[in-house]
Amino acid sequence: MNDRAQHLAQTVRSRRVQLGLNQQDVADLAGCSTRFVHSVEAGKPTVRLDKLLDVLDVLGLRLAITGPGE
Repeated sequence: MNDRAQHLAQTVRSRRVQLGLNQQDVADLAGCSTRFVHSVEAGKPTVRLDKLLDVLDVLGLRLAITGPGE
C-alpha cells in the first residue's frame, strides 16, 4: 500500500468511527457495498473515483487538488 492510499484509508476509517458509523451505515448512505467501504479503508489503490467521492461526502470529507508547492 502506498503512503497516499494509506493516509486516505486511515482518514476515512477515523472519520467513520468518529461519527459513530459502521461500514454498513456508510455503504447504505453512500449507495455502495460494504465491500467497497472495506476496500477504501484497507487502502486499495484501485477504487472507483465516483464511489469514493460518495463515501467521502457521507463522511463530510473532501479531496483537495493542489499544485506543486501549495
